Amino acid sequence: MVHVAVLGYGVVGSGVVDILNENSVCINDRASDEIKVKKILDIRDFSGSPYAELFTNKPDEIFNDPDINIVVETIGGTSFAYEYTKRALMSGKHVVTSNKELVAAHGPELLKLARENNVRYLFEASVGGGIPIIRPLNHCLSANRIDGITGILNGTTNYILTKMKRDGADFNEALEKAKMNGYAEADPSADIDGHDACRKLAILSSIAFGKFVDYRNIYTEGIANITITDMKYADALDSAIKLLAVCKRTPGGFFCRVSPAIIKKGHPLAMVEDVFNAIMVEGNAVGDAMFYGRGAGKMPTASAVVADIIDIVNHVNGGVKGIWDRNDSLRIVSVEESFTRMFVRLEVQDKCMAQKATADIFGDCEFVKLPDMENEIAFVTPEMAEKDINLKLKELLGSVGIKSVKNSIRVHW
Repeated sequence: MVHVAVLGYGVVGSGVVDILNENSVCINDRASDEIKVKKILDIRDFSGSPYAELFTNKPDEIFNDPDINIVVETIGGTSFAYEYTKRALMSGKHVVTSNKELVAAHGPELLKLARENNVRYLFEASVGGGIPIIRPLNHCLSANRIDGITGILNGTTNYILTKMKRDGADFNEALEKAKMNGYAEADPSADIDGHDACRKLAILSSIAFGKFVDYRNIYTEGIANITITDMKYADALDSAIKLLAVCKRTPGGFFCRVSPAIIKKGHPLAMVEDVFNAIMVEGNAVGDAMFYGRGAGKMPTASAVVADIIDIVNHVNGGVKGIWDRNDSLRIVSVEESFTRMFVRLEVQDKCMAQKATADIFGDCEFVKLPDMENEIAFVTPEMAEKDINLKLKELLGSVGIKSVKNSIRVHW
């Protein structure tokens, strides 16, 4: 019998306990052993719970119990979760987590600690919720050199952008609907500012490229500046706007970025709507592989946690396959050095003069028109380094008839 302790009985933690209980027959069959929850750590009172006898508010009852083989960390954050994860690993217990913030910040140290104690530290649920992506990168696609990953990694922002596109809601209206439906937190900043997707991209990039990617080095931009007018322009370009997380190999090094992007409607990611996530992996042998599903939620995330538990039971002596060395972290090419096309909206006094100045400075650009748009022009730049786009925009703002840049959005064509 394998005994499990769950740290934190919140949304994901309670889902893990429910799945292990409700699906025990098929889980035990797949694990070729009986998996049983022995303890649940939480400071709150759950005396009315069907699992009431399993609760404790004393961490030592878990870490000092030699019968507990696996610890599931679903506390969240980087304070108690970090302390308890280290204690578990140093006590010779395997750890499974859904905590992307902890993995992105302390992954190198915790993986090293797991190896030193001959246990495993798994975190499939930290990216993509119930979408299998970390295990495929580590195993199914291990024969490939991974050249790039592009994904929609946050369900909240994808829901908001979908409501703006489909229903014509402005950003604030769409955000309120997301909160009403339970898709956004009371403080949604981690989602709408791109930080959630950034941490997930850091984890995927570290696995794909074999070296630690510090999330603090990833250029991150949220969706709060996207407007209904931007959506209309994207539609005129036969495109959609998505919050894209991108990492790729380039001739100048490795590049990572999280930002809104305009993508053609024919692109598979353009068709991913509402709270769904999707991740496209480019391997030099397999080509493009796409992973799609619900990227968050109680049961999808809990199912990924339980899958890691089963994997540990089936490979109890498997050890830790990969280590990210913080001292050998990946050099990330700055966003200024990266190449892209940019959609730009300008507030102007004279459209004809503004278009002429734009063509003179940017050369072969594509102008985009919407009816009834007074004192504004919009265009898509040729592909060039972002620093050159910014220099040309600065030069353009000095031209007669041009007042300001109303918005700019990267184009992922």
